[in-house]
Amino acid sequence: MANLDELTENPEADTAYPPILRSDKRIAITGGSGRIGTALRNALAGKVANIKIVDKARPDRLGPGETWEQVEISDHAELSRSLVDVDAVVHLAAHPNERNIEDILRVNVLGTHNVLEAARRNGIERVVFGSSSHVVGFYPRQTRIADTDPMRPDSLYGLSKCWGELEAGLYYDKFGIRTLNIRIGNAGERPADARALNIWVSARDLAQLVLIGLEHPDITCTTVFGVSRVPSNWWNNSTATELGYRPADTAEAIAGPESEQELPSPLPQIAEYFQGGRFCVIDHDGKMRQRRP
Repeated sequence: MANLDELTENPEADTAYPPILRSDKRIAITGGSGRIGTALRNALAGKVANIKIVDKARPDRLGPGETWEQVEISDHAELSRSLVDVDAVVHLAAHPNERNIEDILRVNVLGTHNVLEAARRNGIERVVFGSSSHVVGFYPRQTRIADTDPMRPDSLYGLSKCWGELEAGLYYDKFGIRTLNIRIGNAGERPADARALNIWVSARDLAQLVLIGLEHPDITCTTVFGVSRVPSNWWNNSTATELGYRPADTAEAIAGPESEQELPSPLPQIAEYFQGGRFCVIDHDGKMRQRRP
Protein backbone atom coordinates (compact mmCIF):
# COMPACT_ATOMS: atom_id res chain seq x y z
CA MET A 1 0.00 0.00 0.00
CA ALA A 2 1.14 3.52 -0.70
CA ASN A 3 2.07 5.82 2.13
CA LEU A 4 1.17 9.49 2.28
CA ASP A 5 4.60 10.52 0.97
CA GLU A 6 4.04 8.40 -2.12
CA LEU A 7 0.60 9.92 -2.61
CA THR A 8 2.17 13.29 -3.37
CA GLU A 9 3.88 11.70 -6.38
CA ASN A 10 0.62 10.36 -7.74
CA PRO A 11 -0.94 12.61 -10.43
CA GLU A 12 -4.37 11.85 -8.94
CA ALA A 13 -3.20 13.37 -5.69
CA ASP A 14 -2.53 16.87 -7.03
CA THR A 15 -3.91 19.42 -4.62
CA ALA A 16 -3.55 23.10 -3.92
CA TYR A 17 -2.74 22.25 -0.30
CA PRO A 18 0.03 19.74 0.47
CA PRO A 19 -0.75 16.63 2.51
CA ILE A 20 -0.57 17.20 6.26
CA LEU A 21 1.69 14.53 7.65
CA ARG A 22 2.18 15.76 11.21
CA SER A 23 0.95 18.14 13.89
CA ASP A 24 2.97 19.61 16.74
CA LYS A 25 -0.16 19.96 18.83
CA ARG A 26 -0.67 18.24 22.17
CA ILE A 27 -4.02 16.52 21.71
CA ALA A 28 -6.62 14.87 23.88
CA ILE A 29 -8.71 12.01 22.50
CA THR A 30 -11.97 11.54 24.36
CA GLY A 31 -13.02 7.92 24.11
CA GLY A 32 -9.41 7.09 23.29
CA SER A 33 -9.62 3.69 25.00
CA GLY A 34 -12.37 2.48 22.67
CA ARG A 35 -12.00 0.47 19.49
CA ILE A 36 -11.88 3.41 17.08
CA GLY A 37 -9.89 5.53 19.53
CA THR A 38 -7.25 2.82 19.94
CA ALA A 39 -6.90 2.29 16.19
CA LEU A 40 -6.66 6.05 15.66
CA ARG A 41 -4.00 6.42 18.35
CA ASN A 42 -1.91 3.75 16.67
CA ALA A 43 -2.26 5.51 13.32
CA LEU A 44 -1.32 8.88 14.84
CA ALA A 45 1.73 7.54 16.70
CA GLY A 46 4.70 9.80 15.98
CA LYS A 47 2.52 12.27 14.04
CA VAL A 48 1.41 14.48 16.94
CA ALA A 49 3.35 15.94 19.86
CA ASN A 50 1.62 13.73 22.44
CA ILE A 51 -1.76 12.18 23.18
CA LYS A 52 -3.79 12.39 26.36
CA ILE A 53 -6.42 9.64 26.48
CA VAL A 54 -9.53 11.00 28.20
CA ASP A 55 -11.77 8.06 28.97
CA LYS A 56 -13.46 6.44 31.94
CA ALA A 57 -12.03 3.09 30.78
CA ARG A 58 -8.35 2.28 31.13
CA PRO A 59 -6.61 1.72 27.76
CA ASP A 60 -5.13 -1.71 27.11
CA ARG A 61 -1.69 -0.13 26.89
CA LEU A 62 -0.01 3.23 26.56
CA GLY A 63 2.24 3.99 23.63
CA PRO A 64 5.16 6.44 23.58
CA GLY A 65 3.99 9.96 24.32
CA GLU A 66 0.60 8.80 25.64
CA THR A 67 -1.01 9.40 29.02
CA TRP A 68 -4.43 8.48 30.39
CA GLU A 69 -6.84 10.35 32.65
CA GLN A 70 -9.98 8.68 33.94
CA VAL A 71 -12.77 11.12 33.17
CA GLU A 72 -16.55 10.88 32.93
CA ILE A 73 -17.54 12.82 29.80
CA SER A 74 -20.80 14.01 31.37
CA ASP A 75 -18.93 15.70 34.24
CA HIS A 76 -18.10 19.15 32.90
CA ALA A 77 -15.81 20.27 35.72
CA GLU A 78 -13.80 17.05 35.61
CA LEU A 79 -13.50 17.17 31.83
CA SER A 80 -12.50 20.84 31.79
CA ARG A 81 -9.69 20.18 34.28
CA SER A 82 -8.39 17.31 32.14
CA LEU A 83 -8.14 19.52 29.04
CA VAL A 84 -6.26 22.40 30.61
CA ASP A 85 -2.88 21.41 29.12
CA VAL A 86 -3.79 20.41 25.54
CA ASP A 87 -3.91 22.33 22.26
CA ALA A 88 -6.72 20.44 20.54
CA VAL A 89 -9.37 17.80 21.20
CA VAL A 90 -10.39 14.81 19.11
CA HIS A 91 -13.84 13.99 20.44
CA LEU A 92 -14.86 10.36 20.01
CA ALA A 93 -16.50 9.59 23.36
CA ALA A 94 -20.11 8.52 22.85
CA HIS A 95 -22.45 5.58 22.98
CA PRO A 96 -21.69 4.09 19.54
CA ASN A 97 -25.13 2.63 18.91
CA GLU A 98 -28.80 3.16 19.63
CA ARG A 99 -29.73 3.64 23.28
CA ASN A 100 -32.60 5.06 25.24
CA ILE A 101 -32.97 8.81 25.02
CA GLU A 102 -31.71 9.39 28.58
CA ASP A 103 -28.36 7.72 27.85
CA ILE A 104 -28.04 9.45 24.48
CA LEU A 105 -28.66 12.86 26.05
CA ARG A 106 -26.32 12.29 28.99
CA VAL A 107 -23.32 10.95 27.05
CA ASN A 108 -23.61 11.91 23.39
CA VAL A 109 -25.32 15.29 23.67
CA LEU A 110 -24.17 16.61 27.05
CA GLY A 111 -20.73 15.06 26.54
CA THR A 112 -20.25 16.93 23.27
CA HIS A 113 -21.48 20.16 24.84
CA ASN A 114 -19.01 19.67 27.69
CA VAL A 115 -16.12 19.20 25.24
CA LEU A 116 -16.92 22.38 23.34
CA GLU A 117 -17.49 24.40 26.50
CA ALA A 118 -14.26 23.07 28.05
CA ALA A 119 -12.44 24.03 24.87
CA ARG A 120 -13.84 27.55 25.12
CA ARG A 121 -12.90 27.94 28.77
CA ASN A 122 -9.40 26.56 28.24
CA GLY A 123 -8.63 28.57 25.12
CA ILE A 124 -8.51 25.50 22.86
CA GLU A 125 -9.06 26.60 19.27
CA ARG A 126 -9.33 23.24 17.46
CA VAL A 127 -11.73 20.31 17.84
CA VAL A 128 -12.12 17.26 15.62
CA PHE A 129 -15.56 15.79 16.15
CA GLY A 130 -16.19 12.12 15.47
CA SER A 131 -19.58 12.49 13.82
CA SER A 132 -21.27 9.67 11.93
CA SER A 133 -22.75 8.72 8.58
CA HIS A 134 -25.94 8.04 10.56
CA VAL A 135 -26.50 11.81 10.44
CA VAL A 136 -27.68 11.18 6.85
CA GLY A 137 -28.80 7.56 7.19
CA PHE A 138 -32.30 8.08 5.83
CA TYR A 139 -31.13 9.06 2.36
CA PRO A 140 -31.73 6.34 -0.25
CA ARG A 141 -28.62 4.59 -1.43
CA GLN A 142 -29.17 5.71 -5.01
CA THR A 143 -29.06 9.35 -3.88
CA ARG A 144 -25.59 10.89 -3.92
CA ILE A 145 -25.28 13.43 -1.16
CA ALA A 146 -22.82 16.10 -0.11
CA ASP A 147 -21.94 17.50 3.29
CA THR A 148 -24.14 20.51 2.50
CA ASP A 149 -27.34 18.47 2.08
CA PRO A 150 -29.90 18.54 4.93
CA MET A 151 -29.40 16.10 7.76
CA ARG A 152 -31.64 13.02 7.79
CA PRO A 153 -30.71 11.02 10.90
CA ASP A 154 -31.74 7.38 11.09
CA SER A 155 -31.80 7.00 14.89
CA LEU A 156 -31.48 8.80 18.20
CA TYR A 157 -27.76 8.04 17.91
CA GLY A 158 -27.64 9.78 14.53
CA LEU A 159 -29.67 12.64 15.91
CA SER A 160 -27.12 13.13 18.69
CA LYS A 161 -24.41 13.53 16.05
CA CYS A 162 -26.56 16.14 14.30
CA TRP A 163 -26.58 18.03 17.60
CA GLY A 164 -22.78 17.81 17.78
CA GLU A 165 -22.29 19.22 14.30
CA LEU A 166 -24.78 22.01 14.90
CA GLU A 167 -23.32 22.96 18.28
CA ALA A 168 -19.84 23.00 16.74
CA GLY A 169 -21.21 25.58 14.30
CA LEU A 170 -22.56 27.65 17.18
CA TYR A 171 -19.18 27.57 18.93
CA TYR A 172 -17.42 28.70 15.76
CA ASP A 173 -19.87 31.55 15.12
CA LYS A 174 -19.78 32.76 18.73
CA PHE A 175 -16.26 31.91 19.90
CA GLY A 176 -14.14 31.05 16.85
CA ILE A 177 -13.49 27.44 17.83
CA ARG A 178 -12.65 25.60 14.62
CA THR A 179 -14.12 22.10 14.26
CA LEU A 180 -13.77 19.45 11.60
CA ASN A 181 -16.82 17.18 11.74
CA ILE A 182 -15.87 13.77 10.34
CA ARG A 183 -18.93 11.71 9.42
CA ILE A 184 -17.29 8.36 10.04
CA GLY A 185 -18.57 5.48 7.92
CA ASN A 186 -17.64 1.95 8.98
CA ALA A 187 -14.36 1.97 10.90
CA GLY A 188 -14.01 -1.76 11.42
CA GLU A 189 -10.69 -3.52 10.90
CA ARG A 190 -12.15 -4.63 7.58
CA PRO A 191 -15.65 -4.44 6.02
CA ALA A 192 -18.01 -6.85 7.75
CA ASP A 193 -20.73 -6.91 5.07
CA ALA A 194 -21.79 -5.33 1.77
CA ARG A 195 -22.98 -2.09 3.35
CA ALA A 196 -19.75 -1.71 5.32
CA LEU A 197 -17.79 -2.23 2.12
CA ASN A 198 -19.40 0.90 0.67
CA ILE A 199 -18.65 3.18 3.62
CA TRP A 200 -15.46 1.74 5.13
CA VAL A 201 -12.62 3.92 6.42
CA SER A 202 -9.21 2.72 7.49
CA ALA A 203 -7.50 3.96 10.64
CA ARG A 204 -4.76 5.44 8.49
CA ASP A 205 -7.22 7.44 6.39
CA LEU A 206 -9.11 8.53 9.49
CA ALA A 207 -5.82 9.75 10.96
CA GLN A 208 -5.16 11.72 7.78
CA LEU A 209 -8.50 13.51 8.22
CA VAL A 210 -7.76 14.18 11.88
CA LEU A 211 -4.46 15.82 10.97
CA ILE A 212 -6.31 17.99 8.46
CA GLY A 213 -8.71 18.99 11.22
CA LEU A 214 -5.85 19.83 13.55
CA GLU A 215 -3.81 21.90 11.11
CA HIS A 216 -5.56 23.05 7.95
CA PRO A 217 -5.96 26.86 7.96
CA ASP A 218 -9.33 26.81 6.15
CA ILE A 219 -11.22 24.80 8.78
CA THR A 220 -14.13 26.77 10.27
CA CYS A 221 -17.00 24.47 11.17
CA THR A 222 -16.35 22.10 8.30
CA THR A 223 -17.90 18.71 7.56
CA VAL A 224 -16.40 15.82 5.59
CA PHE A 225 -17.14 12.13 5.15
CA GLY A 226 -14.78 9.67 6.80
CA VAL A 227 -14.44 7.10 4.03
CA SER A 228 -11.57 5.40 2.22
CA ARG A 229 -11.65 4.30 -1.43
CA VAL A 230 -14.93 2.40 -1.77
CA PRO A 231 -17.01 1.03 -4.67
CA SER A 232 -20.12 3.08 -3.85
CA ASN A 233 -20.91 6.59 -4.97
CA TRP A 234 -23.14 7.53 -2.04
CA TRP A 235 -21.17 10.56 -0.87
CA ASN A 236 -19.70 13.57 -2.60
CA ASN A 237 -16.57 14.12 -0.50
CA SER A 238 -15.25 17.08 -2.50
CA THR A 239 -14.86 19.20 0.63
CA ALA A 240 -12.35 16.69 2.00
CA THR A 241 -10.59 16.57 -1.37
CA GLU A 242 -10.28 20.36 -1.42
CA LEU A 243 -8.66 20.19 2.02
CA GLY A 244 -6.02 17.81 0.66
CA TYR A 245 -7.50 14.47 1.70
CA ARG A 246 -6.34 11.58 -0.48
CA PRO A 247 -7.45 8.17 0.88
CA ALA A 248 -4.60 5.71 0.85
CA ASP A 249 -6.58 2.53 1.48
CA THR A 250 -9.16 0.65 -0.60
CA ALA A 251 -12.05 -1.25 0.96
CA GLU A 252 -12.14 -3.97 -1.69
CA ALA A 253 -8.44 -4.73 -1.21
CA ILE A 254 -8.95 -5.66 2.43
CA ALA A 255 -12.48 -7.11 2.33
CA GLY A 256 -13.22 -10.78 2.83
CA PRO A 257 -16.03 -12.90 1.36
CA GLU A 258 -18.44 -11.67 4.03
CA SER A 259 -18.54 -8.30 2.25
CA GLU A 260 -20.48 -9.83 -0.66
CA GLN A 261 -23.76 -9.89 1.28
CA GLU A 262 -25.66 -7.59 3.61
CA LEU A 263 -26.14 -8.66 7.21
CA PRO A 264 -29.70 -9.95 7.73
CA SER A 265 -32.37 -7.56 8.95
CA PRO A 266 -36.01 -8.01 10.03
CA LEU A 267 -37.00 -5.34 7.47
CA PRO A 268 -34.64 -5.82 4.52
CA GLN A 269 -36.77 -3.57 2.29
CA ILE A 270 -35.87 -0.72 4.65
CA ALA A 271 -32.35 -1.70 5.68
CA GLU A 272 -31.14 -2.33 2.13
CA TYR A 273 -32.81 0.75 0.63
CA PHE A 274 -31.48 3.45 2.94
CA GLN A 275 -27.86 4.34 3.58
CA GLY A 276 -28.20 3.84 7.34
CA GLY A 277 -28.95 0.14 6.94
CA ARG A 278 -30.13 -1.63 10.07
CA PHE A 279 -30.16 1.59 12.10
CA CYS A 280 -33.11 2.68 9.95
CA VAL A 281 -35.01 -0.45 10.98
CA ILE A 282 -34.89 0.26 14.73
CA ASP A 283 -38.51 0.92 15.85
CA HIS A 284 -39.54 1.34 12.19
CA ASP A 285 -43.19 0.54 11.37
CA GLY A 286 -42.24 -1.12 8.07
CA LYS A 287 -43.96 1.36 5.78
CA MET A 288 -41.83 2.74 2.93
CA ARG A 289 -42.06 6.50 2.58
CA GLN A 290 -40.59 8.94 0.09
CA ARG A 291 -39.61 12.30 1.49
CA ARG A 292 -39.67 15.46 -0.58
CA PRO A 293 -36.22 16.98 -1.25
